[in-house]
Amino acid sequence: MKIFITGANGFLGQHLAIFLASHNFEVIASGRNNSFFTNYPSIKYVNLELTDEENVLLILQSIQPNFVIHAAAMSKPDVCDIEREKCILNNVFATENLVKASNAVGAKVIYVSTDFVFGEGGPHAEIDVPAPLNFYGKSKLLAEQIVQSNSLDNVIMRPVFIYGQLRPGMKPTFLHWVKNNLSQGKKIKVVSDQFRTPTYVKDLCKGIAAMIQKNVTGIYHLAGSEIISPYQMAVTVADILNLDKDLIENVTSETFHEPIVRAKKSGLIFAKAQLELGYQPISFTEGVRLSFSDVN
Repeated sequence: MKIFITGANGFLGQHLAIFLASHNFEVIASGRNNSFFTNYPSIKYVNLELTDEENVLLILQSIQPNFVIHAAAMSKPDVCDIEREKCILNNVFATENLVKASNAVGAKVIYVSTDFVFGEGGPHAEIDVPAPLNFYGKSKLLAEQIVQSNSLDNVIMRPVFIYGQLRPGMKPTFLHWVKNNLSQGKKIKVVSDQFRTPTYVKDLCKGIAAMIQKNVTGIYHLAGSEIISPYQMAVTVADILNLDKDLIENVTSETFHEPIVRAKKSGLIFAKAQLELGYQPISFTEGVRLSFSDVN
């Protein structure tokens, strides 16, 4: 089974490429910069600009993948709100180029979306009506619609608040930001009035592998089982790493001036994935332990 992954230098992309390669899939990773897979000779790497429609088609024609996992995105909501044209180019037009090329070579697309396509009232199920609160969420919903309209056989996978181990070239996650500050004795302010279902990255990898093996279609939510606030997440990090949790100040969203609207209660329900894919996420506490361990 030949798998082509976009955004492979990103957090999920790196983890996913390495996971699938270690489970006997033939993986071709792609990104805009130099490869982070030099220590993984079984993973082939292609430098690809997804906004170049002609080149996207040429690359997929040369590779002839069975599945295309589209994990590349402009994913910072604040930046997307400011640079809207760039956001549409990278999140919508790039997706359209990739879907067209995938159709041309007969590859099924697994599109990595986000819980940001929803508004308040989470956790949300797959059948809930999307109602994005910000421009990033709107761009991802537009991309979802492209994926669905171009082929009924494609898959949309929505994760939420992904966390896990850092690999070379990755930017620190929220958990690592907490650890780095507390380790230096720095006080941090963390909100307690927003709620998510944080998702351990290896659980996502397992869920996507099951999607490939079972050859499913449609929309699937992959998330953690606990609805918790960023403040609770930060306290868990402090407890597990024996850091001073008194340095964590419990604040509300009003403490920070944000240019975009974020849902107070978000998160996703994964009952469908549990039933059809055998998806079973680990606890957040165990996920935090693994995020700071040396286990691959």
